[in-house]
Amino acid sequence: MTRHTLTSHPFLLGFEELDRLVERTAKSGEGYPPYNIEQVGERAYRITLAVAGFAEDDLSITVEDRQLMVRGRQAEPEQERVFLHRGIAARQFSRSFVLAEGVEITGAALEHGLLNILLERKSPDRVIQTIEITRT
Repeated sequence: MTRHTLTSHPFLLGFEELDRLVERTAKSGEGYPPYNIEQVGERAYRITLAVAGFAEDDLSITVEDRQLMVRGRQAEPEQERVFLHRGIAARQFSRSFVLAEGVEITGAALEHGLLNILLERKSPDRVIQTIEITRT
C-alpha cells in the first residue's frame, strides 16, 4: 500500500524533509513547561516559557538541524528542607520547536520566572537562475 503524505504530490519535488519535520513536531506533545509564541514584529517572534524556580545556570538553549531545544534541570534541593506541600514543579524538562529555514535566534533573557527567546526571520536573497539548454 502506498503511503500518502503531505508532500507526496508530484509537483512538490524535494520536500521530503517537510514530512520529517511534521512528524518530529507531532512527537513533542508534553505540556510542561507551558509556553507562548508571539509575533512581535513583521519578521520577529518571541517564545516565552514559564520556568519558575529555574536559574540561568539550570537552563540550556541549543539549535541543531533547525530544531530549537530548551532544557531545564535544577540542582538537587537542600536535604534539610521539609515540604508540607510541594506545588511548584521542579522536574527537568526538554521542550523543542522546529524552526523554518532562515529563522535565527537573536537573544534570550530570563526575567520573573519567564524565559524569553527572541527569533527573527532573515529576508532571503532572491536568486534568479537561468539554465542554459545544451544539445545532446
